[in-house]
Amino acid sequence: MAKQKPGALMETVKTVVYAGLIALGIRTFAFEPFNIPSSSMVPTLLVGDYLFVSKYSYGYSRYSLPWAPPLFSGRIFGAEPRRGDVAVFKLPRDPSIDYIKRIIGLPGDRIQVREGRLYINGTEAPRAPDGDYTVGGDGPAMIVKRFIETLPNGVRHDILKATDEGSANNTQEYLVPPGHVFAMGDNRDNSEDSRFLNAVGFIPIENLVGRAEFIFFSVDAEAPWWEVWEWPFEIRFGRLFRGIH
Repeated sequence: MAKQKPGALMETVKTVVYAGLIALGIRTFAFEPFNIPSSSMVPTLLVGDYLFVSKYSYGYSRYSLPWAPPLFSGRIFGAEPRRGDVAVFKLPRDPSIDYIKRIIGLPGDRIQVREGRLYINGTEAPRAPDGDYTVGGDGPAMIVKRFIETLPNGVRHDILKATDEGSANNTQEYLVPPGHVFAMGDNRDNSEDSRFLNAVGFIPIENLVGRAEFIFFSVDAEAPWWEVWEWPFEIRFGRLFRGIH
């Protein structure tokens, strides 16, 4: 085997280092990939979806950086999220955990759920029936009701409802504090979100990682990982490069 010349070896090392720095820069300042491990955002996002999150959408905080070093507080080039955005954030009680939910309430908003209906500042967000939906993913399959919900700014999105009863469907009125947002999952009866103050609660805007933009890969991984011959049949081709809204 021919030996690689020292100059060529150095060039190879430099190329690898530059490539790593470019990838790190893109991941820190532009786009970061995430995957969906739970069904809390069904039908918008499915278990097995892989998506890109834009890091620049809300500006940059310590959580934009790898390992979240406490170099500064607040956000640089900060921008308030838009109601209806699907956003990734660091869980307030444990910032090592990433969550993805839909932004429902902005600072100063009053949020409440009554008999399964969402109220924002005292006004119901209308929902229109859109048939049944079978939920699978991280639990037993069940048939629930699908609705199209319209937020006050005109954003329309799908939600799922199994029931309009229970404490999660009849909540207190939440007043979103300054510098925070209120987020909920689209699978309303299978989502641990801001309605549960001890689990998630209000989300500091500083904890936002970015806005979910589009799905770049999706797999319905029911077959064992070692059955590589099944992989092509598990890809959800219809979801590839689908925008998230």
